Amino acid sequence: MTTQALILAAGRGERMRPLTDSCPKPLLTVQGKPLIAWHLDQLARAGVHDVVINTAWLETQFPAALGDGSGFGLRIRYSHEGARFGGALETAGGIATALPLMRDEPFWLLAGDVYVPGFGFPREDALRFAQSQALAHIYLVPNPAHNPRGDFGLSADGLALDEAAEKFTYSTLGLYRPALFSHTPAGQKAALAPLLRQAMRRGLVTAALYSGPWTDVGTPERLTELNEQVNEPHQPRRPATPT
Repeated sequence: MTTQALILAAGRGERMRPLTDSCPKPLLTVQGKPLIAWHLDQLARAGVHDVVINTAWLETQFPAALGDGSGFGLRIRYSHEGARFGGALETAGGIATALPLMRDEPFWLLAGDVYVPGFGFPREDALRFAQSQALAHIYLVPNPAHNPRGDFGLSADGLALDEAAEKFTYSTLGLYRPALFSHTPAGQKAALAPLLRQAMRRGLVTAALYSGPWTDVGTPERLTELNEQVNEPHQPRRPATPT
């Protein structure tokens, strides 16, 4: 079972200004608690014990708010990109830099600024991924209004596709192997999408369509809409993921 996770929380959150001028986006409150706390609660329920959070913008606020994770039943460690490198290293760069804090095993990856209250980090998916040859297993969602063309396709046998007639949006949720980042230098900026696309062309990325509530909290308006709702988290309907 996958018992470690990496939460990406280093971004500046420019589109969320002025809210993010004084608070990192993952610490903004949704339905009474910080965005990132929704993830931490769900990870603990799923049996994940170790969480690494990468930070840069206003990064000292994260340990102040979340501590060592014991309040969530977790162990939290931090990869402080701001203090070490002067700023955020983008997605793949941040992951490569945080990997020394993690075991050389598959891990859950997710962004700290998405709201996905019903995602349960299913153990059966983690087990299936661990037994496969895939370098990543990603969750796609129906395209929101702000990303109508989507990001990746999904084949009938559960492979993520770089090119497809129909594309879905990458949710930021996924299972990853450290090997995907073996050629990504720590401490340097690097994007995740090119690595994923290269692996997709080799048939090494699987995917599933997630149908539960999901919001990329990318604007103050979306945050306001979420806080005006009364959400009842539920377990999603997901297609079986092939081995």
